[in-house]
Amino acid sequence: MATLHDYRMDITPNWCPGCGDFSVLAAIQKAAVNLNIEPENFVLQSGIGCSGRISGYLNVYGMHTMHGRSLAVAQGVKLANRDLTVVCAGGDGDGFGIGGNHFVHAARRNIDITYIVMDNQIYGLTKGQMSPTSPKGFLTKSSPEGNPESPISPLQLALSANASFIAQGFSGDIKHITSLIEQGIRHKGFAFINIFSPCVTFNKVFTYDFFKQNIVNLDDDPQYDSTDRTMAFDKVEQTDGFVKGLIYRKERMDFVDALPGRSGKENLSNQDLQLSADQVQNLLQRYM
Repeated sequence: MATLHDYRMDITPNWCPGCGDFSVLAAIQKAAVNLNIEPENFVLQSGIGCSGRISGYLNVYGMHTMHGRSLAVAQGVKLANRDLTVVCAGGDGDGFGIGGNHFVHAARRNIDITYIVMDNQIYGLTKGQMSPTSPKGFLTKSSPEGNPESPISPLQLALSANASFIAQGFSGDIKHITSLIEQGIRHKGFAFINIFSPCVTFNKVFTYDFFKQNIVNLDDDPQYDSTDRTMAFDKVEQTDGFVKGLIYRKERMDFVDALPGRSGKENLSNQDLQLSADQVQNLLQRYM
């Protein structure tokens, strides 16, 4: 049985002291151990940015990919070996900026991976520029007179893309985000978990205190129905996105099982994919 020690690396994270990403890293470790997943069966993909470094701080398989391309790689891993637990992690700039197209298509495909975004409403690694989730009027190094753009709403985007599992947490509550990650991994399909992860160095507005005072906990609303997509849209709109908990969940067929001829078949990683000379010639004659 795996332990927290099995998941830990000797490499010390070089995030700023107090960064919310520390809590997310610990929550992923705790969730994996609680679900009894062995490190050799766990894959963590990440992109570029402060949060993108997370794949190097966990003793599992993984890859530090190009900016915005972590979901593309993660989907390829799951398509090759559906027996692996695949988690993709990154930041709001990585996931909703250059990677926004991959996010939308991974959600609609419903491929069985868990996507965790550490959302700090700013670019941290490049020293404090506005990001896709920075609010309009937000003062940053790249918007000294205020951000002129309207921000992306990650939850509404995920709902519009028909993601089958959508949740949001706050890194100041590690027990809660651990539970959300566990639920996301257990979910058969694309699980999106947005986590408010304060940047203590460059974002002096969306701080730990801000989220503690302003975030709405869905657990406190007995009337909320996470299977009601319309209610989910309404709740996100009413709270301006500052809500935590399970936003929406719907069971539907996983992408790999939906592929023609793939349901119940052996993993591609275990198959002999080498073509014979005759097969190569047949292909050449067919398509050339």
